[in-house]
Amino acid sequence: MSDAKATVGFIGLGNMGAPMSRRLVEAGYDVRAFDVSPEARTRAHESGATDVETAAGAADGADLVILMLPTSAIVASVAEEILAAGTARPGATLIDMSSSDPFATRTLAERVDAAGLRLVDAPVSGGVKGAVGGTLTIMTGGGDETLAEVEPVLAVLGRTVHAGGVGAGHAVKAFNNLLSATHLWVTSEIMEAGKRFGLDPAVMLAIFNGSSGRSGSTENKWPNFIIPETFDSGFGLRLMLKDMQIATQLARQTGAPSLLGEDAVELWAEAAGELPPAADHTEVARWIRSLAERTEGAG
Repeated sequence: MSDAKATVGFIGLGNMGAPMSRRLVEAGYDVRAFDVSPEARTRAHESGATDVETAAGAADGADLVILMLPTSAIVASVAEEILAAGTARPGATLIDMSSSDPFATRTLAERVDAAGLRLVDAPVSGGVKGAVGGTLTIMTGGGDETLAEVEPVLAVLGRTVHAGGVGAGHAVKAFNNLLSATHLWVTSEIMEAGKRFGLDPAVMLAIFNGSSGRSGSTENKWPNFIIPETFDSGFGLRLMLKDMQIATQLARQTGAPSLLGEDAVELWAEAAGELPPAADHTEVARWIRSLAERTEGAG
């Protein structure tokens, strides 16, 4: 897979998938790109990829196929389409870079293996900025030999960390996002309380970021997306909630406690029920502010 002329199928050209596929094109790979959105396919074509009409078409003759899709169910459906079509090269690797359910990933890996292909999971962290700059953290799960073969392709997209066997990457990604979401929620509550006390948000962030309270929320999300009120990190609120639910479900399945995690899921679900379907996950800060205003008005 070190040959930059290798054919890469790329399925899912959203906020993350589009810049990732573009980086592969720029690195010299022959990228066959598919998305259900015609506009996304057109943009991929303009970036130098070969746009195709179906997921099976993206896998046609591919050495590996990257899936960047919203849910495990969609990943499984697309994988079944590829297997049924038989268009991928024998022994080709499917790389699920989505945030998927790790147990579903293990089940799908068995199905893919039985069909003569391979599957590894490689979810990412780093947001749209990381996708554009090729600085993503890529959490991989799978066999050493297979991951070594696809490493040159993944290296174009970011830094890989081998988490363990198949499903391990998806498990640690879900846990990461539960941490991220919990950080963001409590940071937003604290920032609202501080502003109401009369503290300057920028000063609060400067102090937190030089102290033990710092997190990705204080260092990135609040200064870059919330204080400017752009709320455009590129990662949807409902996708974050889905990942949180995967993490807490995994905790239950392993018998581990997830008391704070379950509470966080309930809070995020409440916000998701009131915010627009396409709301960015950073908009929970705005929702928390509105909650405070509503509580104040009721008093």
